[in-house]
Amino acid sequence: MAIQHAISGQPVSVLPCANMPGDRQTVAIFKTTELEVIRLVLPKGKSMPAHKVAGDITVQCLAGSIAFASDDASQTLAAGEMLYLSGGVVHSLTGIEDACALLHIVLRK
Repeated sequence: MAIQHAISGQPVSVLPCANMPGDRQTVAIFKTTELEVIRLVLPKGKSMPAHKVAGDITVQCLAGSIAFASDDASQTLAAGEMLYLSGGVVHSLTGIEDACALLHIVLRK
């Protein structure tokens, strides 16, 4: 079954995943021609390997903590913190604790 994306004007919960039993998976909330928003679930010790996207991104940690590495440096994002990254920068993420984050990706053609 395909995951239903939100439609314009529809409220969507972005509460930390720990409060959402049975909904502990990464999901694309919506995608337009210019923007994609994803709720990322990153269990402790799990990594998203180094990659880059063309457009700018934001990563907002909703729960837990995440090691965010880019440009040969690593920093920790704690719940309530947000990071902006320019497009084209190689980066990776690792769950320090079970974590949930909200990602915004500006899509470039």
